[in-house]
Amino acid sequence: MTVFKYSVAFSVAIASSSVFAINEPQPLEHVLVTLPIHQTATETSLPVTVLTGEELAREASATLGETLERLPGVHNASFGPGVGQPVIRGLSGPRVTTLQNGTRSADASSLSADHVVAVEALLADSIEVLRGPATLLYGGGAIGGVVNVLDNRIPTTLPEETSWGLDYRYSGASGGNTGTFRVDTALGPFAVHADALFRDTQNLEVPDGAGTDGMDLLPNTDTSATAGTLGAAFHFDGGFIGIAVNRQKNKYGLPEGSHGHHGHGDDHDDDHDEDHDDDHDEDHDDDHDEDHDDDHDEDHDDDHDEDHDDDHDEDHDDDHDEDHDDDHDDHDDHEGEEEEVDIRLEMEQTRYDIRLQLDEPMAGIARFSGVVSLTEYEHTEFEGLEVGTVYSSDAIEGRLELVHSPIGDLHGVLGLQISETEFSAVGEEAFILPTDTSRMGLFLVEDWHSGSWKLEGGLRFDRDEIDPQGNMAPAREFDTFSASFGALYEFTEAWHLSTTLTRSERAPSVEELYSNYGNTGPSTWVTHAATAAIEVGDVSLDTEESLNIDVGLSLHGETQSLRIGAYYNDFDNFINLASTGMEVGETPVRRYEQGAAEFMGLELDAHWEVLETNLGLLNLEVEMDLTRGELADGSDVPRLPPLSGALGLVWEQSSARYFTRLTAADKQDRTGDNEEATDSWVRWDIGGQWQFDFSDSLITLSAAVRNIRDEEIRLSTSVLREYAPEPGRSFNVGVRMEF
Repeated sequence: MTVFKYSVAFSVAIASSSVFAINEPQPLEHVLVTLPIHQTATETSLPVTVLTGEELAREASATLGETLERLPGVHNASFGPGVGQPVIRGLSGPRVTTLQNGTRSADASSLSADHVVAVEALLADSIEVLRGPATLLYGGGAIGGVVNVLDNRIPTTLPEETSWGLDYRYSGASGGNTGTFRVDTALGPFAVHADALFRDTQNLEVPDGAGTDGMDLLPNTDTSATAGTLGAAFHFDGGFIGIAVNRQKNKYGLPEGSHGHHGHGDDHDDDHDEDHDDDHDEDHDDDHDEDHDDDHDEDHDDDHDEDHDDDHDEDHDDDHDEDHDDDHDDHDDHEGEEEEVDIRLEMEQTRYDIRLQLDEPMAGIARFSGVVSLTEYEHTEFEGLEVGTVYSSDAIEGRLELVHSPIGDLHGVLGLQISETEFSAVGEEAFILPTDTSRMGLFLVEDWHSGSWKLEGGLRFDRDEIDPQGNMAPAREFDTFSASFGALYEFTEAWHLSTTLTRSERAPSVEELYSNYGNTGPSTWVTHAATAAIEVGDVSLDTEESLNIDVGLSLHGETQSLRIGAYYNDFDNFINLASTGMEVGETPVRRYEQGAAEFMGLELDAHWEVLETNLGLLNLEVEMDLTRGELADGSDVPRLPPLSGALGLVWEQSSARYFTRLTAADKQDRTGDNEEATDSWVRWDIGGQWQFDFSDSLITLSAAVRNIRDEEIRLSTSVLREYAPEPGRSFNVGVRMEF
């Protein structure tokens, strides 16, 4: 794929937009929850994208990164089929915050690229993505963006009637079966919600010869997951109060090659270590503090002994052996005398939420809302049948928002966010000190609109206190400040011009400060198994600072929509895991360092109706994005997405929908130090969807072929791109029933 092809698509989109005839604005009903003033996407200068309704139902996948990868400026950092983390404008890990209904998802994904994000897109009502700094509302961990996954676990409205939903999906490339169940009902003044999910997949099939040792699949990539939620809310005049509990279990294997010291040749290991290390550290290691500290599992010791050991020994061993023995027999022939050790990860999380909302509780207050989330988390890494490391954390987070009544044309919210986290890692591969972390954030956000103008601004103060348990290392305290100003100008009801200037700060994370702290030298350093490298923190790191400007031109019409955006993000004290050039044995040593960095990019998202007949509507969809990042020494930031885009045609009828879509990426040869380049690729997908009404129920059938040409696709954002390509040709089917 060449840049020329993308340039043509971009030019066609711009040329087409110039001849649009717009009479009325396009109605957009979704009200943003991530922004506490509750605006729609057209009423804010921030670059926001929303997946909801039928679009979310079509795009929802097993991982959050795969669900969002179609959105301009958002990419998937896969680590085999079991893990997919979102990358926003080249940033991830501690710089992207994942929320579940407005509070942190509190998982361990920030600690390492091989850890799953503990949210389920298939159970969501909508997903809101804020591209660019959102530190005003959610603190330093949102310096790159926010993903807010919204479901109805605490019902915010009292349903007038009971609604049920069942969904089943089959994915051919993974042999995957996924099912979900959901019910929402009312019992007098009580609104009740329940949902459940199961998922089971086999070894992933990849294009011919692209898998492990020239095979057509990736051994040890089978997965299984379950999730369930029960919630209820008592509704009264002027508000509601509710509670919910959610339980998740996720078991998955890592592709062979993901841990360089387990059964791969020396040369290959060294290359992979360098690639994975630089990438993982810049984008991932930074975020352990923000997200991973948010979760622990008090009950998991018992659950782990009862459920985890039994499940692992019975389910994992039996299922895994049945699924993989044949594969591994073949694989052993290739390995000769080397013995492969399967790396398995098992995650359990229990989350409790309590939410209160009061509408106009007193004069001058339009709305008061408060939420408390308690998360108990444990994550175990197995090497064969042996426990390698157990990560655990207990986290509690509280968030209060006070929306004041309009003062003339001024609307705003005052907020307080507090969290406490206890984190520990135990095992032979544990390399981060156990810590207690306290965070407090106070923010004020206001907007003023009059006529064609809307102005937005705000301030936030955060204090982070990180205290190693047992006085094992010096405690650190950070005070950070963020400020933002934005403007939105409406040329017409349909055409808007927006710009936002944001100054943000982020405190260093636990792993950036305390990795291998107290291990005095090479003989005592502990290797991070997921990156096959030794990572050394720096307890003296300072706060990371960012100055970001975002400019956008958007069109919102009845039959057309367009957004063209550009951004520039200048960092001081950017925390990067840099190569020291030193090796211990054959394991590279990386050290956290600070320096300047800059990111810049372009985004295009266009949809328009090109033909309307009595038989149906033909719609054209075009997306494109480009991200560039450079460190202070002039080298490229590792693991950035290349120039990429998509072109799709959709034919819609009253009860049917058909699509064909080309998704493509240019080669990525701006790789940074010790990184492997990736080739360009084009993926062709086709599919259809059909709806049938039966009495009081609606049945939706779907079928699609993904990657028709069986193209070999390796994502530059993935630290496993050398070992684990994306799925090959896949025949997918699904059925959804709503009644």
